[in-house]
Formats: sequence, C-alpha cells, structure tokens
Amino acid sequence: MAPLDVVIIGAGAAGLFCAAQAGQRGLKVLLIDHAAKVAEKIRISGGGRCNFTNREASPAKFLSDNPHFCRSALARYTAADFIALVQKHRIAFHEKHKGQLFCDESAEQIIAMLLSECEAGGVTRWQPCKVAGVRRTDSGWAVDTERGEVHTNAVVIATGGLPVPKIGATDFGLRLAERLGHRIVTPRAALVPLTFDAAHWAPFIPMAGIALPVAISTTNPGRRGTVRTEFLEDLLFTHRGISGPAVLQISSFWRGGQPIEIDLAPGRDLSADLADAKSRSRRQLANELASWLPQRLADTWLALHGPAADLPMPQLPDAARKQLANGLQHWTLHPTGDEGWRKAEVMAGGVDTRDLSSQTMESRLHPGLYFIGEVVDVTGWLGGYNFQWAWSSGYACAEALAVATRPEQ
Repeated sequence: MAPLDVVIIGAGAAGLFCAAQAGQRGLKVLLIDHAAKVAEKIRISGGGRCNFTNREASPAKFLSDNPHFCRSALARYTAADFIALVQKHRIAFHEKHKGQLFCDESAEQIIAMLLSECEAGGVTRWQPCKVAGVRRTDSGWAVDTERGEVHTNAVVIATGGLPVPKIGATDFGLRLAERLGHRIVTPRAALVPLTFDAAHWAPFIPMAGIALPVAISTTNPGRRGTVRTEFLEDLLFTHRGISGPAVLQISSFWRGGQPIEIDLAPGRDLSADLADAKSRSRRQLANELASWLPQRLADTWLALHGPAADLPMPQLPDAARKQLANGLQHWTLHPTGDEGWRKAEVMAGGVDTRDLSSQTMESRLHPGLYFIGEVVDVTGWLGGYNFQWAWSSGYACAEALAVATRPEQ
C-alpha cells in the first residue's frame, strides 16, 4: 500500500470524526478497527437514541488530573458546531434534560452521518482488522495489521476506554502508550452504579426498583482543602446497591473507602413538614411520610429505622421526628465497590495529558503520534459531555494533522 498521511486506530466516535475531518482536509486516511460492527458504543448509547452532545458543555463539566487540558479543544469545536453538523444531515433531535440532546429516532442516524462524512473525505476503512503493533521508522510510522504492513506519516490512537468489553473494548491504546513511554493515569470505571456488601444491603433489597429525585454528594481532598461535590438527579435502588443518573454522576468523584451522603427529600425541611403534619393530621406515620416519599420507601425505611409505621401522627415524639428527618435527609452510605467495566459508561484516567499537547493532541514524546477521545485522561459528566470530547479532540487532532502533513495548506 502506498504511504498514507495518517492511520487512525479505532472507529468509534472520536476516530470516525477525526478521520472525516482529516480526509475532508485533503489527507489520505486509513481508519482501522478490530470490531466487526462500526461504532457499537454510539449505537447503544442514550437508550439507542445517542445523547450526542450537551448544550452546556464547558471545561467545568470534565474531570482530569489536568482540568485545564480540555479547554483548547472544546473552545475550537463546540457543541453548537456539532449541532450544526447534525442539522446539516437533517437529523431531528430534542433536548431531554439539562442541555442533553438526543436523536428523535435512532443512534444509527449519528453513525450514518459519521460514515457519510468519512465517505466525503475519501477515508479508507478496514473493519474488522486487527492491529498487531505500531512502531517508528526512519520516515514515519509502520502499522502491522492482519491485512499487511502499512506506512504512514502519522498515527492517531482513538481506541477508547475499557467499559463494556462485550462490544470490543480493549486496553490496546493504553498498552501502546505505556510501551512508548507515556505516563498513564490509573484507569477506573466512571459513570457506574455503586454496590454494597450483600449482607449490609440485604435489608434494603425491598426498595429495589424505587426511583426518586435526590441530592447526592461526596467529598474529596483538593488543592485548597476538602472539596464537596453534589448532584441533584434521580436515584434508582437496585438489588445490589444504587444506580440512576445521580449515582452515575457521583461515581466519577467517589473513591473507594469514602462515604456518600444522600438527601432523599431535597429542597424540603422534613422535620418542619412532619411537625406541621403532627399538628393537623391523625393519619399513621407511614402514610403521612408517603406524602413526600414513595410509599414503599417510607414503609421500608420505618421498618429498618423506626418509629413504628402505624404510629398516629399526634403521638410522634419530637425527638423521633427530628431523628427520622435527619436520617432521611443526611443518609450516609459507604459503598464497597461498583459494577465495574461491564456497566460503566466511560473510563476515567488514561493517557496522562502531561505527555500530550492540548492544542493538537500530539504526543510530546513521539512526533506524529496522537491520542484522542476516551483513551486520554479527560472524562465528562453524564449527559453527552463525553461525546462532545470525542468530537472536539478529534477535530483538534485533524486540524493539526492537516498543518503537519500539508503545511502549505
């Protein structure tokens, strides 16, 4: 095969978008992926409708050991830019919650759009095709594949993270980066349900399936002391622990051994509400509590913590009222783990950004080698932010490739 301008390894969101952008800038691009199906993670995202970006995307919504790294790429290719591309392809979409944008019909539309953009850029795609290795040569890079060796001026690693191994996730990009001398921020599951020791959680199993809005928080050491992070989202009780948007959000900030605190009635003063009910209602406590909480949650909580569910409101002692309200609004839990890579939506950690250029995504150790998307230590909140990082980092990389490979343009 004739020498290429760039080989991109990984045909997920970042790889497809970078390939399309580079190809449309006149570069000769080969896109390689080992999986039989293209962009399977896009296909299953957002319940099959793909939460493709968030109108509120900003550096503040991303985690990294270097929180400023993502600024340049996000500024140069914004959520508005990707929305314009979606509109150009006449894909109908809607805003579901807090700036989150979803396709009206199917995630397949985003995949088709990206493939169309690649076709417009003349991108060659080998899929499925395994890559055995990547190495420097005197004139650039050599990529060993099961279809033969190819030579290229540049290599882009867009292999994603470790979540959902059943759809082809691997640690190829991390292993390659480490072999070539890059530092790695220890990968961990993020946007993932939290779990508890089976014996500890057994009394809470009756609450499985209950969903409700909560305020959930945790604390972490910061550069200037302890930092508290809180989200107001829905929580879902499961047989093994807790899930739902609130838990997925806080999981990215939670570290093993740390507690989390949950307010099961956010925005209320339950102690005052119960005091008011005591003065005017003769109902049983469980029924009164169900005015603010799901009935099954109220029944289970009282069975575990008291007072008696059938206690008439006028007989509720003030001390018991205050203790009940405090427990429900300051529920402290100690998760023992999470559901791991099979249930995580993204990977936190990855290739250390200290070894990359924030302007170009190029390695500071090896000119002509680039890392984009989830394999990099940049992780977005739940709600379309990680897709926006894929688009933004892919765009920044494509821009840099065009300048480096065709400097006269």
